[in-house]
Amino acid sequence: MKDLFDKIQANRGPLGQHAKESHGYFTFPKLEGEISNRMLFRGKERLQWSLNNYLGLSNHPEIRKADEDATREWGLGYPMGARMMSGNTNYHEKLEAELAAFVHKQDSILVNFGYQGMVSCIDALVDRNDVIVYDAESHACIIDGVRLHQGKRYVFQHNNMENLEKQLQRATKLAEEQNGAILVITEGVFGMSGNQGKLKEIVELKKKYNFRILCDDAHGIGTMGPTGAGTGEAQGVQDEIDVYFGTFAKSFASIGGFIASNEDIVEYLRYNMRSQIFAKSLPMPLVIGALKRLEMIKTMPELREKLWTIANALQGGLKKAGFNIGTTNTQVTPVILSGGLGEATNLTFDLRENHNLFCSIVVYPVIPKGMIILRLIPTAMHTLEDVEYTIETFKKVKEKLEAGEYKSDTIAAV
Repeated sequence: MKDLFDKIQANRGPLGQHAKESHGYFTFPKLEGEISNRMLFRGKERLQWSLNNYLGLSNHPEIRKADEDATREWGLGYPMGARMMSGNTNYHEKLEAELAAFVHKQDSILVNFGYQGMVSCIDALVDRNDVIVYDAESHACIIDGVRLHQGKRYVFQHNNMENLEKQLQRATKLAEEQNGAILVITEGVFGMSGNQGKLKEIVELKKKYNFRILCDDAHGIGTMGPTGAGTGEAQGVQDEIDVYFGTFAKSFASIGGFIASNEDIVEYLRYNMRSQIFAKSLPMPLVIGALKRLEMIKTMPELREKLWTIANALQGGLKKAGFNIGTTNTQVTPVILSGGLGEATNLTFDLRENHNLFCSIVVYPVIPKGMIILRLIPTAMHTLEDVEYTIETFKKVKEKLEAGEYKSDTIAAV
């Protein structure tokens, strides 16, 4: 028999095995100072492209004042207890009603954390006789929710409608045998590739197959659609999304999230989502802060327009310069390069130390071996000068990468 701790020491995991070399620099870095386009990293100012503060709300004066006033009035303790027992307030219910109206649903339920909320939502919606069909590039919170499912699940190739239909045929046969139902799960905006989920095409398949759709629109809420109501609005099918999930961690620049659907489904979730029944209610400052953020998203379209001005300039400039940004059709901007782990870390070190540019690197096992993704997150805080500088800098590091100047079998020394 093995000792549990000995087993852990022997296998640190695909990312954890590099912890000693990468911790504090490539992993768990510390961006400090005011949240902005320029922040401090290891005491030096860097142009950063790594924060999902899409609309620049995190340090907006009106937001800071709303957060400050709510914290002064209520503190972080109120309300105490879970919503079902003692943690409900008029403000919580007001926020739920306003969020539901914003995303064109009858009702919504708040969740304390987006990740936790999605896991628990999936767990509550299906039982062992039901079948889940989900996109292969789904976020980890969806994968973990699916893992909790005690019944059958089928995965379809990313945004491949022919493959989705094949899985729906399999799921339909099984669901009929077990007297179960089918839940299809996808994302509005895939946070790594920047693709939109093919919501319109998935909705069209409802004409042939009996299923419900759960859409995780963490990156779409506030950024996509004419009013910012999300990717379903952008594709003209918001009303056909059966269960809509949004987070406060991106455009809202806060913590928490919500699930919106028909009144009876939301009522069911209120009484059956274990993560909310057995967890403390969202603190009042976060709720009042979310109300203010929602108000600004609805009444200040110029924030979303500025985001798209920056995103379009960045993506257009990168493509013109010959960079591969995949098939993104949202603000998320991946720059796809070729190289190993050593090359990725050397390149990133060069960007940060010699060009004062901070962005996130993505390598194996998140993506296939031999690939490097530099993930850029444009926001309303950025400027066109930031865009121009970034493209010119990327040209330089790409040239060095292709010339073999970053080649190494080890992680860069930091």
